[in-house]
Amino acid sequence: MELLKDESGMSTVEYSLGVLAVAALAGVLYALVTSDFVENLLQGLIQRALSSV
Repeated sequence: MELLKDESGMSTVEYSLGVLAVAALAGVLYALVTSDFVENLLQGLIQRALSSV
C-alpha cells in the first residue's frame, strides 16, 4: 500500500501530459491555418483591408 501513496513522479507525468496536449493543439492549429480555406479567407481579408486605404 505504501507504493500507492508515493506521488514523487506525479509532477513529471503532469508536465509531460501538458506538453503533449500543447503539441497536439499546435499541430491542429497549424493544419487549420495552412488549409486552403483559411488561407483564402486571410488573403481576402488582407486584400479588403488594403483596398480600403
